[in-house]
Amino acid sequence: APKAAAAGCVVVDNTSHFRYDDDIPLVVPEVNPEKIADYKNRGIIANPNCSTIQMLVALKPIYDAVGITRINVCTYQAVSGTGKKGIEEVVKQTAKLLNGQPIETNVYPKQIAFNVLPQIDVFMDNGYTKEEMKMVWETQKILGDQAVKVNATAVRVPVFYGHSEAVHIETRSKIDAKAVRALLSNAPGVTVMDERKNGGYPTAVTESSGHDDVFVGRIREDISHPNGIDLWVVGDNVRKGAALNSVQIAEILVKNYI
Repeated sequence: APKAAAAGCVVVDNTSHFRYDDDIPLVVPEVNPEKIADYKNRGIIANPNCSTIQMLVALKPIYDAVGITRINVCTYQAVSGTGKKGIEEVVKQTAKLLNGQPIETNVYPKQIAFNVLPQIDVFMDNGYTKEEMKMVWETQKILGDQAVKVNATAVRVPVFYGHSEAVHIETRSKIDAKAVRALLSNAPGVTVMDERKNGGYPTAVTESSGHDDVFVGRIREDISHPNGIDLWVVGDNVRKGAALNSVQIAEILVKNYI
């Protein structure tokens, strides 16, 4: 990326290498499109982590309306986040288990088929994994608000495509579920699917997989906190979580800056 930038190109970088550099913008177009202008600093724009992108697309309208002081999130992330090798490991383990054969574990630290693993990436000194800390660092940088507290638990699940997140937020000013529903219904890149009935919510497999929007359901007021709101957020990690976000950045760059 630096070589391309030095040659006069503008690079939208999908790796994590530049995300935490102060002079390189970290952009989600629905959240902080104005930061694209900072590409002039080094000719590079960083694409955030997939789990951070879909969470902030859903939370930004609420943040703008009433402020958010704390985010507590548990993620349930698809194996495609690990790449093709992650998908292949689930397929191989599933086939062997269904045929009563012993499995091999090569990609993940424990069996992933028919299982959930509370580890994504390496462990940090504070007991969090790197994936969890990415959500902390990136959320604060993208919102431009170091005061927002973020607590994340990232879990790998045996789903091929689509990340799911149980998100619990504490807002600066009180807002009810009806108002949140209205805000998100008008938000760019968000589809609200929130009916209090069997199946009245989105899932990674049945709604978000293969679609560009982030889907939000299970919107409710947190009975344990006076200013708490709970949401269920799902998104396609290889579309909005990666490729689409990069394309949207490039489109804005070409339209407004180049």
